[in-house]
Amino acid sequence: MTVESTAARKPRRSAGGKAGATGTGTETAAEATGAAAQATGTGAKRAPRTTRAAARKGTAEPQLVQLLTPEGKRVKNAEYDPYVADVTPDELRGLYRDMVLTRRFDAEATSLQRQGELGLWASLLGQEAAQIGSGRALRDDDYVFPTYREHGVAWCRGVDPANLLGMFRGVNNGGWDPNSNNFHLYTIVIGSQTLHATGYAMGVAKDGADSAVIAYFGDGASSQGDVAESFTFSAVYNAPVVFFCQNNQWAISEPTEKQTRVPLYQRAQGYGFPGVRVDGNDVLGCLAVTKWALERARRGEGPTLVEAYTYRMGAHTTSDDPTRYRHDDERAAWEAKDPILRLRRFLEASNHTDEGFFAELEAESEALGRRVREAVRSMPDPDHFAIFENVYADGHALVDEERAQFAAYQASFADAPEGGN
Repeated sequence: MTVESTAARKPRRSAGGKAGATGTGTETAAEATGAAAQATGTGAKRAPRTTRAAARKGTAEPQLVQLLTPEGKRVKNAEYDPYVADVTPDELRGLYRDMVLTRRFDAEATSLQRQGELGLWASLLGQEAAQIGSGRALRDDDYVFPTYREHGVAWCRGVDPANLLGMFRGVNNGGWDPNSNNFHLYTIVIGSQTLHATGYAMGVAKDGADSAVIAYFGDGASSQGDVAESFTFSAVYNAPVVFFCQNNQWAISEPTEKQTRVPLYQRAQGYGFPGVRVDGNDVLGCLAVTKWALERARRGEGPTLVEAYTYRMGAHTTSDDPTRYRHDDERAAWEAKDPILRLRRFLEASNHTDEGFFAELEAESEALGRRVREAVRSMPDPDHFAIFENVYADGHALVDEERAQFAAYQASFADAPEGGN
């Protein structure tokens, strides 16, 4: 069963104007610093780690694209407004619905893991705007290379949420056909999907196709050699690829400030293509910036690095305990900038919705949770001998020997006396 969203995909339009090479909008340095402070919740409270680090180095805060403030107020931006100028109230409600249902699915998956139904789960809590905004910027013929946390992007591509859970339950190696939705299987190896995306994009360019490729990765993966190699190849071969980095501040327990001396988006300059930092909790900002990056890729202008500045409000995975390495006040500061609450405030202030919409969505959310829970618990166990298939194209004597040993091991349980040790 495929779950669709009310935020319908539309044919792409030509942009009203070409974005600047730096992707920083028309903000002044002071305005950008203020926007960054607002997005990161500096205020009169203790500044976050990135601000403190910048102060120690004597550098200004990096510029930040933001179209929707944490209070739900629309910010004008001459450079990126054209990319969301045609978003209708119905599509805004669709974006809100996408984020709510994605969060509900994510919460259900976390609960299922705690109940022993899944072996592991990587939550996206707090990153809904970055994923839904960028996911809705894609055309159907674009191709996505995700990590293992892009549940919101999968939702935008029409992948049934229940299919995402098979791998984490150990019953399959992915659960969906990548070619059906142009959404590659989840990638566990950190950073390797950026190489896959670059190679695929180079092929797209050689085929002359009018489409783009997007690769998702986190701030931790930005320290991997695979990502650096992807940047080099994509720049030299002018590949139509967008590198979308969700900087959620923590690579498991390692903070971003211990991985880089400059903001991540500025790394693109050294490879010869533009980078831009967007407020990752602003769904409109993420939608606009990703549309801009995808369109320049389709025009043959090469790669772009988008850094979505967001926060992982939960654990890295369900095997992680974030209380061991970060403070509660840090999470509380980011909860005040919740991406879902931000868009709800805007919808209410703009009179684009009513309580009936929220009530219906709540009921739909609970129904999704029940469906996912039932689907997971009814997944059939895999064939124990499937692990020996497709290891070699023509078979192998050693694999045959191992299969026979495993069969004997399985048969030994049937021969054991009932109630024995």
